[in-house]
Amino acid sequence: MSDTFRFKLDDEPGRLAALRRYGILDTDPEKDFDDIVALVKSIFSVPYAAVTLIDADRQWMKAAVGMAPMECARDDSFCMHTIRGLEPLSVESALDDPRFIDNPFVTSATHIRSYLGAPLTTPDGYNIGALCILGTEPRVFTEADKAVLVNFSKVVVSQMELRQAATRDALTGAMTRRNFEDQMADMVSGDRSGSLILLDVDHFKSINDTFGHPAGDEVLREVVGRLMACIRSGDCVGRVGGEEFALLLPEASANKATVMAERLRRAVMQDPLAALENQRITISLGVAERRDGETAEAWLKRADEALYEAKRTGRNQVVQAA
Repeated sequence: MSDTFRFKLDDEPGRLAALRRYGILDTDPEKDFDDIVALVKSIFSVPYAAVTLIDADRQWMKAAVGMAPMECARDDSFCMHTIRGLEPLSVESALDDPRFIDNPFVTSATHIRSYLGAPLTTPDGYNIGALCILGTEPRVFTEADKAVLVNFSKVVVSQMELRQAATRDALTGAMTRRNFEDQMADMVSGDRSGSLILLDVDHFKSINDTFGHPAGDEVLREVVGRLMACIRSGDCVGRVGGEEFALLLPEASANKATVMAERLRRAVMQDPLAALENQRITISLGVAERRDGETAEAWLKRADEALYEAKRTGRNQVVQAA
């Protein structure tokens, strides 16, 4: 681990933004993750193993063996306790642990009695979930057990990083344009409702000319980080141009999306950026709700026209498409 690495256990907005950068919540099962939990289950001879991700108010399983992948309330999650620390969490007898004695997974037919979880720690120091094993009998976990699970948790994070590299913009962590367009196409093919937000960083060329391209890169990373901290689970952020980004909001009406766009505008300009000598970043945004039967191209065109109007009439504002 580098000298500059540090864990960030007390930054929940940053942790959620780190989780959402991976774009992995609510995705379909993937063999690479399924294979890891199957191997872990076999090594430890336990009935259950899972890769869990801790969202704002829920735990969601990316992969599970011994049970169907599922989600539960965050407060009911063993792994919620795991992400609060730097080391694996060992529960050798749930009935003797006041944190878990009344837990629904202990009192229900699942009959959990023992648990070992290793945090999934991102390269930038956030615990976004856990790799865990669960048993139906009390069990003493050795230091060797913990070390093995920690090593597998690193494999899980490496797999997430590889997955992200294939679908994410290398600079900002937003979806690539192609990946974002695929998400739009899925919504259109399923004739699902939702809204699209297009946004542009105001005066970005001037930022590069005045402060240099490294500062411009920092602006783009910061903008995406602030967007990620605001969006809902299930929303998508993509980089669709040099300084242009798009957000896909499933099932959001135009009015709800406009409220979100205004929230994004305020979040981006809220704190000055040191790379810009403490100046603030501003963005212009266009919002378009998908019409019944509308193609992706027509939907995108209306959002782009609204964005153009926001820029033409003064920037740093939100315009909703007609």
